[in-house]
Amino acid sequence: MAVDEQQVFADWEARGFSGGTMVDPPGKTWLGYVHAVDELIMLVEGELELEMLGEHQLLKVGEEVLIKRHVLHSIRNKGEGEARWLYAYGK
Repeated sequence: MAVDEQQVFADWEARGFSGGTMVDPPGKTWLGYVHAVDELIMLVEGELELEMLGEHQLLKVGEEVLIKRHVLHSIRNKGEGEARWLYAYGK
């Protein structure tokens, strides 16, 4: 399933979120993040694992995930290639 990034960002902006695009090399880890606002993420290409609330979740392309404010989370590129993903923070 191809992700229309412009449409995703337009939808997120209408919901009060703004963000950007990340392209992570294999093995890249964003370890132990906590934000004061809600965060949305969506995998566009590659393999990405989200660790949150003691659970590990492999994201599917096009799947939107809400990370609630003040929740400790980590994101890892588990694949052998680059992982492209979208993120946005609530205002």
